[in-house]
Amino acid sequence: MSVNDPIGDMLTRIRNAQERGKSKVSTPHSKLRENVLNVLQGEGFIRGFAVVQLGNNKAEIEVELKYFDGAPVIRELHRVSKPGRRVYVSVSSLPTVYNGLGISILSTPKGVMSDADARTHNVGGEVLCTVF
Repeated sequence: MSVNDPIGDMLTRIRNAQERGKSKVSTPHSKLRENVLNVLQGEGFIRGFAVVQLGNNKAEIEVELKYFDGAPVIRELHRVSKPGRRVYVSVSSLPTVYNGLGISILSTPKGVMSDADARTHNVGGEVLCTVF
């Protein structure tokens, strides 16, 4: 099956797994997905992830979800920039999510990073998603 929006697909898999209370979820591997998961792990929204090699030169990412007192740590997960409508922001207009309690994940010329890191590096870019 062809996936038009791989990041949106990964975020939906994470949302659905948390809705069902699963501890792990798997998604096909790509460098962009891996970079987004690095940001989520660095900000403390997931426990971790591992790349699992399958046969025929294919790989999968196993994401270990994080819960606190039985509730998922990720409360909201929204895709901002979609294939039909890309959303780009400059460093002066970077969005804040819930007054800084959440993060925006951006794809910048210096790599995929959170909005706080983008402010530190003084770069803007494409807003991939918001997490709270």
